[in-house]
Amino acid sequence: MTDHTRDRNVGPPISGDPTGWSEDRGESNGWEHGSLRAAVVHGVRLYNSGEYHESHDCFEAEWYNYGSGTTESAFLHGMVQVAAGAYKHFDFENDDGMRSLFRTALQYLQDVPCDYYGVAVDDVRATLRDALEDPTVLHGWRIELDSRYPEATEADLRYAEQLE
Repeated sequence: MTDHTRDRNVGPPISGDPTGWSEDRGESNGWEHGSLRAAVVHGVRLYNSGEYHESHDCFEAEWYNYGSGTTESAFLHGMVQVAAGAYKHFDFENDDGMRSLFRTALQYLQDVPCDYYGVAVDDVRATLRDALEDPTVLHGWRIELDSRYPEATEADLRYAEQLE
Protein backbone atom coordinates (compact mmCIF):
# COMPACT_ATOMS: atom_id res chain seq x y z
CA MET A 1 0.00 0.00 0.00
CA THR A 2 1.15 3.50 -0.66
CA ASP A 3 0.34 6.64 1.29
CA HIS A 4 -1.98 7.99 -1.40
CA THR A 5 -4.35 5.02 -1.06
CA ARG A 6 -4.54 4.96 2.74
CA ASP A 7 -7.75 6.02 4.41
CA ARG A 8 -7.91 5.51 8.14
CA ASN A 9 -11.56 6.60 8.21
CA VAL A 10 -12.86 3.65 6.21
CA GLY A 11 -14.26 0.80 8.25
CA PRO A 12 -14.00 -2.97 7.87
CA PRO A 13 -16.52 -4.89 5.76
CA ILE A 14 -19.97 -5.30 7.26
CA SER A 15 -19.90 -9.00 6.39
CA GLY A 16 -17.75 -11.54 4.62
CA ASP A 17 -14.06 -11.62 3.83
CA PRO A 18 -13.73 -9.76 0.51
CA THR A 19 -10.63 -9.57 -1.64
CA GLY A 20 -8.67 -6.47 -0.60
CA TRP A 21 -9.34 -6.82 3.13
CA SER A 22 -7.43 -8.70 5.81
CA GLU A 23 -8.26 -8.71 9.49
CA ASP A 24 -4.53 -8.78 10.22
CA ARG A 25 -3.69 -5.64 8.21
CA GLY A 26 -3.52 -2.57 10.41
CA GLU A 27 -3.40 0.24 7.87
CA SER A 28 -6.73 1.53 6.55
CA ASN A 29 -8.60 -0.73 8.97
CA GLY A 30 -7.58 -3.87 7.13
CA TRP A 31 -8.02 -2.64 3.56
CA GLU A 32 -5.08 -2.90 1.20
CA HIS A 33 -6.23 0.38 -0.36
CA GLY A 34 -8.53 2.22 2.02
CA SER A 35 -9.25 4.96 -0.49
CA LEU A 36 -10.45 2.33 -2.97
CA ARG A 37 -12.85 0.93 -0.38
CA ALA A 38 -14.12 4.45 0.37
CA ALA A 39 -14.71 5.10 -3.35
CA VAL A 40 -16.51 1.76 -3.66
CA VAL A 41 -18.80 2.40 -0.69
CA HIS A 42 -19.77 5.86 -1.91
CA GLY A 43 -19.97 4.83 -5.58
CA VAL A 44 -22.19 1.81 -4.90
CA ARG A 45 -24.52 3.74 -2.61
CA LEU A 46 -24.88 6.50 -5.20
CA TYR A 47 -25.49 3.99 -7.99
CA ASN A 48 -28.15 2.24 -5.93
CA SER A 49 -29.89 5.58 -5.39
CA GLY A 50 -29.96 6.40 -9.11
CA GLU A 51 -27.16 8.96 -8.89
CA TYR A 52 -25.26 7.42 -11.81
CA HIS A 53 -23.15 10.43 -12.76
CA GLU A 54 -21.98 10.91 -9.18
CA SER A 55 -21.31 7.17 -8.85
CA HIS A 56 -19.20 7.34 -12.01
CA ASP A 57 -17.22 10.23 -10.53
CA CYS A 58 -16.41 8.24 -7.37
CA PHE A 59 -15.01 5.31 -9.32
CA GLU A 60 -13.23 7.49 -11.86
CA ALA A 61 -11.45 9.69 -9.32
CA GLU A 62 -10.04 6.63 -7.54
CA TRP A 63 -9.14 4.86 -10.80
CA TYR A 64 -6.42 7.45 -11.44
CA ASN A 65 -4.49 6.14 -8.39
CA TYR A 66 -3.59 2.85 -10.09
CA GLY A 67 -1.43 1.91 -13.05
CA SER A 68 -2.79 0.06 -16.04
CA GLY A 69 -2.60 -3.69 -15.80
CA THR A 70 -3.54 -3.81 -12.11
CA THR A 71 -6.66 -5.49 -10.78
CA GLU A 72 -7.54 -2.25 -9.00
CA SER A 73 -7.43 -0.33 -12.27
CA ALA A 74 -9.44 -2.97 -14.16
CA PHE A 75 -12.11 -3.09 -11.44
CA LEU A 76 -12.47 0.67 -11.16
CA HIS A 77 -12.46 1.17 -14.93
CA GLY A 78 -15.16 -1.48 -15.21
CA MET A 79 -17.27 0.20 -12.54
CA VAL A 80 -16.84 3.57 -14.29
CA GLN A 81 -18.31 1.91 -17.39
CA VAL A 82 -21.17 0.36 -15.37
CA ALA A 83 -22.21 3.73 -13.94
CA ALA A 84 -21.80 5.48 -17.30
CA GLY A 85 -23.87 2.81 -19.05
CA ALA A 86 -26.68 3.17 -16.53
CA TYR A 87 -26.50 6.94 -16.97
CA LYS A 88 -26.88 6.49 -20.76
CA HIS A 89 -29.86 4.17 -20.28
CA PHE A 90 -31.78 6.04 -17.61
CA ASP A 91 -30.97 9.68 -18.34
CA PHE A 92 -30.66 9.62 -22.13
CA GLU A 93 -32.59 6.49 -23.18
CA ASN A 94 -29.51 5.57 -25.22
CA ASP A 95 -29.37 1.78 -25.07
CA ASP A 96 -26.81 1.50 -27.88
CA GLY A 97 -24.44 3.65 -25.80
CA MET A 98 -25.26 1.58 -22.71
CA ARG A 99 -24.48 -1.66 -24.55
CA SER A 100 -21.14 -0.32 -25.78
CA LEU A 101 -20.15 0.73 -22.26
CA PHE A 102 -21.32 -2.56 -20.74
CA ARG A 103 -19.33 -4.61 -23.27
CA THR A 104 -16.24 -2.66 -22.27
CA ALA A 105 -17.09 -3.07 -18.57
CA LEU A 106 -17.33 -6.83 -19.00
CA GLN A 107 -13.85 -6.88 -20.54
CA TYR A 108 -12.40 -4.93 -17.62
CA LEU A 109 -14.23 -6.98 -14.98
CA GLN A 110 -13.43 -10.34 -16.59
CA ASP A 111 -10.60 -11.34 -14.26
CA VAL A 112 -11.63 -9.39 -11.16
CA PRO A 113 -12.30 -11.62 -8.11
CA CYS A 114 -15.97 -12.31 -7.42
CA ASP A 115 -16.10 -10.40 -4.09
CA TYR A 116 -13.79 -7.47 -4.70
CA TYR A 117 -13.68 -4.83 -1.97
CA GLY A 118 -17.13 -6.07 -0.97
CA VAL A 119 -18.79 -5.76 -4.41
CA ALA A 120 -20.55 -8.88 -5.71
CA VAL A 121 -18.71 -8.75 -9.04
CA ASP A 122 -20.24 -11.99 -10.34
CA ASP A 123 -23.69 -10.44 -10.01
CA VAL A 124 -22.51 -7.26 -11.75
CA ARG A 125 -21.14 -9.29 -14.67
CA ALA A 126 -24.31 -11.38 -14.95
CA THR A 127 -26.54 -8.31 -14.90
CA LEU A 128 -24.46 -6.54 -17.54
CA ARG A 129 -24.67 -9.60 -19.83
CA ASP A 130 -28.44 -9.77 -19.31
CA ALA A 131 -28.81 -6.03 -19.96
CA LEU A 132 -27.11 -6.41 -23.35
CA GLU A 133 -30.16 -8.44 -24.41
CA ASP A 134 -32.81 -6.69 -22.30
CA PRO A 135 -31.94 -3.27 -20.85
CA THR A 136 -35.02 -3.34 -18.61
CA VAL A 137 -33.20 -5.75 -16.27
CA LEU A 138 -31.50 -2.62 -14.93
CA HIS A 139 -34.82 -1.34 -13.60
CA GLY A 140 -34.76 -2.08 -9.90
CA TRP A 141 -31.31 -3.70 -10.01
CA ARG A 142 -28.92 -2.66 -7.27
CA ILE A 143 -25.26 -3.41 -6.72
CA GLU A 144 -24.61 -5.71 -3.78
CA LEU A 145 -22.00 -4.55 -1.27
CA ASP A 146 -21.15 -6.63 1.80
CA SER A 147 -24.28 -8.77 1.22
CA ARG A 148 -26.48 -5.65 1.36
CA TYR A 149 -27.88 -3.09 -1.08
CA PRO A 150 -27.00 0.25 0.54
CA GLU A 151 -28.40 3.56 -0.66
CA ALA A 152 -26.89 7.02 -0.65
CA THR A 153 -26.90 9.43 2.24
CA GLU A 154 -25.97 13.10 2.32
CA ALA A 155 -22.40 12.04 3.17
CA ASP A 156 -22.17 10.15 -0.14
CA LEU A 157 -23.36 13.18 -2.09
CA ARG A 158 -20.84 15.38 -0.26
CA TYR A 159 -18.08 12.89 -1.07
CA ALA A 160 -18.94 13.07 -4.78
CA GLU A 161 -19.20 16.88 -4.69
CA GLN A 162 -15.70 17.27 -3.25
CA LEU A 163 -14.29 15.31 -6.21
CA GLU A 164 -15.12 18.08 -8.64
